[in-house]
Amino acid sequence: MPEQLTTEQQALVARAHQFAHEELLPRHGEPASSARPAIIAASRAAGLFTMTQPRAFGGTAASALELTLVRDTLAASNPPHLDAVFGPGPGVLANVGEPLRSTHLAPLLAGSKRSGFAFTEPDDAPAPTRARIEGDMLVIDGQKSYVTGGADAAFLSALVQVADRGPALVVIDTHLPGVTLTRQFTSLDGSHHAAFRFEQVRVPTGHLIGAPGEGLPRAMRQIGDVRLLIAAQCVGLMRWVLDHLTAHLRAPDRSGRPRGEKEGVRLRYGELRIQAFAARSMLYRTARLADAGENVVNEAMACKVFATETVGSLVDTAIQLEGGHALTDDHPLSILYRQVRSLRLAEGGTDVLRLNVARGKLDLDKGLI
Repeated sequence: MPEQLTTEQQALVARAHQFAHEELLPRHGEPASSARPAIIAASRAAGLFTMTQPRAFGGTAASALELTLVRDTLAASNPPHLDAVFGPGPGVLANVGEPLRSTHLAPLLAGSKRSGFAFTEPDDAPAPTRARIEGDMLVIDGQKSYVTGGADAAFLSALVQVADRGPALVVIDTHLPGVTLTRQFTSLDGSHHAAFRFEQVRVPTGHLIGAPGEGLPRAMRQIGDVRLLIAAQCVGLMRWVLDHLTAHLRAPDRSGRPRGEKEGVRLRYGELRIQAFAARSMLYRTARLADAGENVVNEAMACKVFATETVGSLVDTAIQLEGGHALTDDHPLSILYRQVRSLRLAEGGTDVLRLNVARGKLDLDKGLI
């Protein structure tokens, strides 16, 4: 649990709390173009930026629990520009050999190249993105959508179906002939995405990440890591919502009595605290299991489902209890409502993950309670 921490872990939490209040919160309303460089510099100085990066490239390769502690603590302040705190991680490029280690992984971690993860085909795609091998080249055709940050990416790590070999992950440079950025769009939460079309794109076979047939497990490991990240941020945001709502309920209404004296209000408020306690408990248990070397694929899915559903419920109920003014565009609960709604679909929709958790136990005998 978050209370059972070593002295070093407690110091890490204190450092993250100080960073949120001194570096992030004062930048409310500041454009990302000016805020991000300053935040990155401060994060490097605080030792947070490199927590997501491998030691071989100057990072600290923080544990799952350490990353959970920092993400939970930062999000508990509901600060702006949270995505600028951590440096780019290796993602699916972790442990790649040459030439990708030098040509793509090193520049990615240094920040001189940006990447996109191309996993999802658009609904109207006639077939999955496919590739055939011609000598020492892959020839790729297909489409990808919902590539987060794809418009600014120098390369994509794309899941493709290699003929007679199975799914594979391959690095596709976005400047190559045949790669077309077909659409840029923004989601409800304000995040930016892109769609691509690939027509006879020729890529060296040396750009394969692992062997053909290994693509889907590698992609799912990347997605699994992101699910725990999402759950940690959701748990931190739950704490902010509860702090905000607690202050509101302790304040007097028109009669001069605290708003939280009404039994109906207390019933709802109590349920929110119970749900948040459960979400935070399962998150920290899963992080500790991951650090112990356990397979937490199913547990990470459970955390992601429960945390995203719970934070959505908390924000919705907080708006209901606070009243109509919480629906104005600039109210923090209204802003947060838009931000957290998309998380129930990111990295696997809620019902898809519920089915996967069931399959994990019934078909594979995996998963803990």
